[in-house]
Amino acid sequence: MRAAMRFLALPAVIAATLSVGAPAQAAGFSCRETPIVQSRAVLAPLADKVAQGRPLTILAIGSSSTEGIGASAKDKTYPARLQALLGKAWSKAPVEIVNAGIGGETAPQTLARLETALAGRHYDLVIWQVGTNDAVKGGDIEAFRGMVREGIRLVKQANTPLAILDPQFFPTVRDSDNYKRFVAAVGDVARREAVPVFSRYETMREWHDSDAEAFKAALWSDGFHMSDAGYDCLARDMANALVGMTAPSRPVVASAR
Repeated sequence: MRAAMRFLALPAVIAATLSVGAPAQAAGFSCRETPIVQSRAVLAPLADKVAQGRPLTILAIGSSSTEGIGASAKDKTYPARLQALLGKAWSKAPVEIVNAGIGGETAPQTLARLETALAGRHYDLVIWQVGTNDAVKGGDIEAFRGMVREGIRLVKQANTPLAILDPQFFPTVRDSDNYKRFVAAVGDVARREAVPVFSRYETMREWHDSDAEAFKAALWSDGFHMSDAGYDCLARDMANALVGMTAPSRPVVASAR
C-alpha cells in the first residue's frame, strides 16, 4: 500500500481546464481519476511563479516514455499533452516543456545528460523519468539507488524543483519481482529526499486491474510502450497533481491504497 496524495476541492475553473478536449478513449479504455503523487512535498518555488504569472520552462528528461515511443505524433507524447493541459490550467503563466527523452537510455546515461542540461540552462521544474530500462535490463539495485540519489543531488544543487516519474506497468514483464524492486527503489530514495514521485507504475496497474482487456489500448502495439491514449491519461493525472501541488491553499489528505 502506498500513501497517495488526493487533492480536494480544486477550483471549478481548474477542473474545467484540465478536462478540455475529449478524454483519451480507445477500445473501451478511458481515463479515470487516479491520484498519482506519492509525496506530500509542495513545489513552493514553482507555485510562486505560477501565482505571479511568470513564464515557466520545464525539463522532461528520461528514456522512451519521455521521447514518446508509441505516440502517433509529437503532440501526442506525454510532455506535449502535459504542456497543453498546464497551459490551460495556468493560463497566466506561459508554459514550455522541453522534451529531452532518448529511447533506450538507462540511469547513468540520462544522469550525464541531466548534468549537462542543468549547467546550460535554468529550469523551473525537472521531471525525471527513470528506472524502466534499468529494471528490464537488471543490474545492481544498490548502484541504481545511488544513481537516483545522485540525480536528485544534481537538481537540488541547481536550486530547481524536481519530480520523478517512475517506471510504467506492463503485464508481460518477465521478472516482475525484480522489476518491482526497481520501482520500489525509486519511491524509497525519493521519499527519503522529500521529492515527489508521479507513481505511474501503481496508476497503470490500477488501470489494468480495473479492466485488463480495455487496458491493452493504453499500450502501443509492442505491449510495452504507451499509446496515445496511455500518454494522454498519464498527462492528465500529472497535470492534476501539479496543479494541486502549486495550490498550497487547498487542503490535501493522504489516503492509503
